[in-house]
Amino acid sequence: MKDSFRQSMAWLHVWGGLVAGWVLFFIFVTGTLGYFHKEIDRWMRPELPLAGARMAPAQALERADHYLRQHAAGSDFWVVEMPDDRRQALQLAWGNGSPFGRDREQRVLDATGAFVPVATPRETGGGYALYRMHWKLHYLPQYAGLMIVGLFTMALFVILLTGIVTHKKIFADFFTFRPGKGQRSWLDLHNLLSVAALPFFLMISFSGLVFYMEFYMPAGVTANFGTMDRYWKALEPQRDVAPSGRSAPVLPLSGFAGAAAREWRGGMPDIILVRHPGDAAAEVMLIHDGSRTIMRNVYERLHYAAPDGALLERETARQSPVLGVRSALLGLHEGIFSGWWLRWLYFASGLLGCGMIATGLVLWTVKRQRKQNGRQSFGLRMVECLNIGTLAGLPVGIAAYFWANRLLPVDLTGRAAWEAHCLFLGWGAMLLWSSLRPARRAWIEVLGAAAGLFAGLPLLNMLTTDRHLGRTLPAADWALASFDLMALLAGICFAAAALHLHNRKRTPVRPVGRLGRKALA
Repeated sequence: MKDSFRQSMAWLHVWGGLVAGWVLFFIFVTGTLGYFHKEIDRWMRPELPLAGARMAPAQALERADHYLRQHAAGSDFWVVEMPDDRRQALQLAWGNGSPFGRDREQRVLDATGAFVPVATPRETGGGYALYRMHWKLHYLPQYAGLMIVGLFTMALFVILLTGIVTHKKIFADFFTFRPGKGQRSWLDLHNLLSVAALPFFLMISFSGLVFYMEFYMPAGVTANFGTMDRYWKALEPQRDVAPSGRSAPVLPLSGFAGAAAREWRGGMPDIILVRHPGDAAAEVMLIHDGSRTIMRNVYERLHYAAPDGALLERETARQSPVLGVRSALLGLHEGIFSGWWLRWLYFASGLLGCGMIATGLVLWTVKRQRKQNGRQSFGLRMVECLNIGTLAGLPVGIAAYFWANRLLPVDLTGRAAWEAHCLFLGWGAMLLWSSLRPARRAWIEVLGAAAGLFAGLPLLNMLTTDRHLGRTLPAADWALASFDLMALLAGICFAAAALHLHNRKRTPVRPVGRLGRKALA
């Protein structure tokens, strides 16, 4: 009975991993890049100023206040976003409509103390477009994308659990790697990568399901709130501010920031929002967003009357124990609270997840090649093509996305959409190429294409912008410099993989032992 159960779990692990593997690889790759989506955003907007010596917050806020009074006096709102570890400079926004929507004017404070346009002239999806693909895919309605990602996230959770059951010596196998032994080596590598960040994989899959549980299990929302809109309003209530029609000046913003610092015992606001500036009913909201804590959606807000500075409301997010657990899981999933070292650890764990999925898919084909004695069935050939086109081809598509950012005309209509089109056109081309070439040659050629595109990014950046390593390194702008350096490192890794395959002699695949056969059955 025990062996039968393990064999059943092994079957589910293998075939579940095969069916879900390519979509999960896409989700893991885009999610891993999403941990640095703000830094990728900066690289894809080379018009933004370099990170220089940061101005004192009080002085920067005074400049922002003066600029808004000069240039945005007739707007419905002002937004001031204070600098932090990832947002190097103070940012402004103003306009009519939603304060955090897309239809607003934006400026950023550069190192010289001048405010320059944020998104001029380059339209781009940036790193956030990759991050969105992680949880809603692309070319699909949002609800459909969420449901598909949820289904595959559940599959990942099941695959992880069945893998733990199947490999009862999984932790002992973590310390075992036997290179040059064909199928056995692939299994060792798969085990090593799987165990290296197993707690992270379990956390990321379970918290991913919790992220949109109201979509996956809507009965509770329907029973208690009726509609999803009412649920969101109850979860994140908004204070309505209506203009009075009578004019009144806004007090200096620095005074409100000082009052907030006293309320928060030295804590400075992350965001300052002024609604209906110049109106007698105008309000100033100061937000301490709680992004430095593991709990998501934990914030403090202070509401002041803009003309006289009277405190109108002190708002703190209060969560039930259940909502608190959910908030902690979502915070762990996104990692927004993390500092630089922990963010890199998240990134490395995501790469290990990509490697775990990739080695599992390759292992499936290696085993069946041995069984078919060199002849390939249609199914095996299809899986091999999908492996090559996705495991090596998706990086080509992502590199094409970055190349498109530098090569597409800056005034092209729908430019951000065309960047995404280039990603999927590049990926699709590699899928087609892998179906037309012998497998071994296709692996070498597609990996070589990925190597060339990634290694060429720093050179392309130098030829098309002035935000290259020759400037970013002396300026200590590590966000921009790290992008070019990581692209170069990725190119070297892909080139090493291609050279290894090119130089490797064709050797017969060695069989594995009895327990290995059970694990791969």
